[in-house]
Amino acid sequence: MIEKGKYIVYVDESGDDNLGYIDPKYPIFVINFCCFEISEYLNFVDPALKRFKFDYFGHDQIILHETDIRKSKKPFDFLEKNKDLKDDFLSNLSKIIENIPFTIVSVIIDKTKLKSQYNKPSNPYHLGLLFGLERLSKFFLNENQEGKEISLVIEKRGRNEDEKLKKEFIRICSTKEQFGYKQLGYGKVSYKLTFADKKSNSSGLQIADLIARPIGLNYIRPLQPNRAYEVVSSKIYANKKFPLKTKSLFAIEKNTQSNLLASA
Repeated sequence: MIEKGKYIVYVDESGDDNLGYIDPKYPIFVINFCCFEISEYLNFVDPALKRFKFDYFGHDQIILHETDIRKSKKPFDFLEKNKDLKDDFLSNLSKIIENIPFTIVSVIIDKTKLKSQYNKPSNPYHLGLLFGLERLSKFFLNENQEGKEISLVIEKRGRNEDEKLKKEFIRICSTKEQFGYKQLGYGKVSYKLTFADKKSNSSGLQIADLIARPIGLNYIRPLQPNRAYEVVSSKIYANKKFPLKTKSLFAIEKNTQSNLLASA
């Protein structure tokens, strides 16, 4: 039996992986990996988020979803009626995310550039998973997790989508595939994939959801004030952007593993 690692990773995304239609206002796909030490998650992270819910709702069955909060949809519609309350709500939520301990690995796929630079681009979600696993492995090896089992918890999207992602995950892990010329020791950490329903009310998944869009907006509009990004920027271990802007580096990676971007 493989020894369990001391970390757990919650994964969520912002945007979609559709290359058929690209939203000009948000032409990217962001996949966000939030790494928590299990002991800290149990003792600090989960209690802090539940306490916040009790303070504002009187129970902990609320799911903190970034889109619903931003658009003041139920059950967050009460925030639209009271600006001071909304400011207080957002400020306290930001403080919790800022204070709880976790590490972020994020991958941003620029879908417009991907389509323009490759004849047969791979699915952005699958690319993001590969790049994310590479950088997660580097982080976990630095944290002495070699040979340990680390669980990745991903929110369900749909039966077909989840099955395709599971197959891609198994393929990446079984072949220990890497992209680029740097060998990062990928494959020395054992990953276990778990799909979770949004209704599971996972604190880790909610945090991953809350911070994915701010990371994406910082890429699209880096000069625009972005308080939510500022809150988490110091927690980012790696923020992979693809395709690369520099043509020379792009050519190196393309030549090294050109078969990666062949349609799956």
